[in-house]
This record gives sequence, structure tokens and C-alpha cells, in this order.
Amino acid sequence: MFGICSYGGYVPKYRLNRGLVYAAMGWMNPANIANAAGEKAVANFDEDSITMAVAAGIDALNGIDRSTVDAVYFASTTMPYKERLNAGIITPALGLRDHVRAADFSGGIKAGTTALIAALEGVESERLNNVVVTASDCRLGKPSSPQELIFGDAAAALIVGSKDVIAEFKGSYSITYDFGDHYRGAFTKYDRQWEDRWIRDLGFVQFIPEAVNGLLDKYKLKMDDFTKVVYPCHYGGARKKLGGMLGIAPEADQNNLQAELGETGTPHSLVMLVKALEEANPGDKILVVSFGSGCDALFFEVTDKIKKLKSRNGISGCLANKADLDNYTKYLVWRDILPGEKGMRGEEDNWTRWSSLWRARTFVFGLWGGKCKKCGTAQLPPQKICVNPECGAVDAMEPYLFSDKIGKIASFTGDMLAASVNPPAVYGAVEFDEGGKYYFDFTDCDLESLETGMPVYMSFRRKYFDDRRDISGYFWKAVPQKEVK
Repeated sequence: MFGICSYGGYVPKYRLNRGLVYAAMGWMNPANIANAAGEKAVANFDEDSITMAVAAGIDALNGIDRSTVDAVYFASTTMPYKERLNAGIITPALGLRDHVRAADFSGGIKAGTTALIAALEGVESERLNNVVVTASDCRLGKPSSPQELIFGDAAAALIVGSKDVIAEFKGSYSITYDFGDHYRGAFTKYDRQWEDRWIRDLGFVQFIPEAVNGLLDKYKLKMDDFTKVVYPCHYGGARKKLGGMLGIAPEADQNNLQAELGETGTPHSLVMLVKALEEANPGDKILVVSFGSGCDALFFEVTDKIKKLKSRNGISGCLANKADLDNYTKYLVWRDILPGEKGMRGEEDNWTRWSSLWRARTFVFGLWGGKCKKCGTAQLPPQKICVNPECGAVDAMEPYLFSDKIGKIASFTGDMLAASVNPPAVYGAVEFDEGGKYYFDFTDCDLESLETGMPVYMSFRRKYFDDRRDISGYFWKAVPQKEVK
């Protein structure tokens, strides 16, 4: 048996009410009132498709021995790098060993399910086991466009393997078309699309049934065999029409989360799948369909192992942990749509020293410190000599992972002079219970909400962006840990 062994999800904390967007830009496109209901998930200023994929991957790896992972597949159409392995950044950030296979999947928003199929086939061949499949997107719509209101940001991750399988893979069916619905050139910032009726009537309404019926015929199945049907389609009328054409019972139609977070692109089918798995019971059959330059259709059957899966945040936990982004112009500055003045300090030339990054890569990407083999004291950053005054052992350290540890705020400050698109810049010292103390930026919070002794967890974020060289630099930040009710 092989299939999905674990799942994880990530939705950014901030939500932007679509009504605020329409109030600001509706004068230019009044017809957008049709897309103005609900809210969209918005990545923070220091988040991108890589950081969100890492967050979802960490959630999926909860309770799994990271040394058993053989591969990392990353799917996105908004990767920060065109020539640099994006999955190669995600791999150490997940605390995985170097000797793994890593690959990027892109080019169309069904790349997430294509990466999942590749992982499933690799496990089936017994050449790979425990493959992390991550998918994430931060697609941009031009201000006043329908896409600006429709799109949202999120990530999903699945662990594919042959041990403790919670959803057995039963089969798939794929179709591929060079269908010009959404497209971006090599140097284009914003998504562009052809006419809505073209996308609805020739795209969704023809391609999805073609893929679904192909899978049903191939495996001698009927639609009512499935407990849940996962398929992306934000057009309300087309979704209703598809449900009727395919014979999907209302209770089997998985919520597409358009009102809660928006159309997330590459990860969307997997985001919906994670939400379905959170609510699944043993014996449930789940049909998963993606859309974009064709379709992938996948068939899973839930096993009794799902009841033994360790609790994780998932999509539901992220949806519950949210805060309003009550300023539309802040979103525009965060996405570099509206230029903002960061002061003279923002003019500093922050360029990456690749040789220095290479030497410090385990600390920078993985937040690996050390632990003294003699006295057991953990220390961050890594040290040659044990910091315990009663020990002082030399060269007696073993690697110790801090990215999954909870720390406490030892001190903090707000800096209005530091270059930031979200002033004030908030940073301070974090002390870990096991030992180790380091200075971190704080994120997903405001200065007034912080206090010393408050627990924080580590989150992989974009530390800086070098706009002269188009380089994103990454490190870990501290996020206040709050109980979600």
C-alpha cells in the first residue's frame, strides 16, 4: 500500500476584506462588485511562496522522522527564483538531510497535483519513500482587476510514502492542453486572463468532466462512490453546472474556500484536499481534480490510520488564526505595487555574500545550533566551546535543531528608524528553555501585543529583498504563540 501518510497546510494570518478593495478601486471597474464578497488571505510582507511552503511542510512533518525523507517536490507558478532550485532552499529549512532529491514543478497551476503524481509513482516504484510534496502561490492581480479580488495566498503539503498510509492512492487520469486562460510572460508581474466565459465554458465545464469521466471509465467507478469531490472552480454558476453534469451530491462537493481565503492557484486542489482529509473517516473515497493547462484527476481511499495521525494545524487551524488587514494601501506596499519610502536606511546595498551563506547554510536555513555531548546544554548560534561555565568542553557539540522549539521573549524593542515596509521594525532576544539565546525579528504581530516571557515559535521568512539583483534572502523570525479557540 502507498499513498498519503500525512498532510499540512498554511494560510497567512492576515485577511483583506474584499469590500475594502472594491471601495478603493470599484470606481475603475464597477462590475467587480460581483467579486467583492468575503475576504482573501494575504501573505505578510516577509512571506512568499517559499516561506509558505516551508510552513506547510513543517506542519506535515509533525511526528515524522525527518531523516526518513528521500525527496522534496515544490510546485508553484510564483517561485522567487527562475535559476536557483527553490526546493533546494525549502529542503534545509525543513530540517532535512542534504542527501535527498529535490525538484521544482511549475508552468501551470495544476503543477501541484502533477508533483503529487510524480511522488506517488516514485514511491510505487520503491525507489523513493517519504516524499514531501509542497505547493504554494502568491499570485498578483493588477489593481481593479477581477484577479485582485479573487486570488488568495496559501500553501499545502503532503507526505507520500508506504508506511502508516492515511489515504491509499488508487489511480489517476490526466489531460494536457495548451489552453490560454491565465498566463504570464517571463518578465510579467501580474496575472492576465482571457474572457471569463471562455475560461468557464470551454475550460472548466469541458476539461474537468473530460478528466473525471476518464478516471471513472478507467477504474470502473461511479460518481456516487466518492464521499468527497475536490475540484477548483471559483465561478459560482459554472460550479453549480459542473455539479449537475457530474452528478455530485451537495454533501460530497468540497467547499472551495473562495469566501474564506480565495483562489490560491497551484496549491488550491491540495489545500482543498487537506481540508477534506481533516474531516475524513476510514473508508471515505476522495476524488481530487486540478485545473490549469489541462487537468489531473486522482483517486484516494482513506484508511483507519487517519485516526492515529498526530494532530496538526492544517488548513482549519490557519483559518481560525486570523487578523484583519484593515488597510488596502498597506497590501499594495507589501506587494511592491505601490512604492513606499523607507527612508535613507532603505537605500543601503544589501547584497548576498554567497560564500558566507554557504558556510553558514545550516544555521541560516535550518536554524541548527549545537548541543554539548558532555553536559547536554543546547546553544544558539553554534559554538566551538560549551557556554555552560561549569563545563567549557571544546569540540564536543552535536547538531541540535531549534526551528521546531518554543522560545520566550527575553527583550524586545520597536524601531521606527529601521528600513521597513511595516514599521516599526520589531526585534529582540529570544531565549530557549533547553538553552540558546539569539536575536530575531518578530513578525505577524504588533509592538503593543508583545511582552517579556511570552512564548514564541520560529517561522521561516524573507529577511530582505535585494531589488538591484532580484535576490530574496531568508532567515527565521519569531511569532508570538497564541491559543486559537
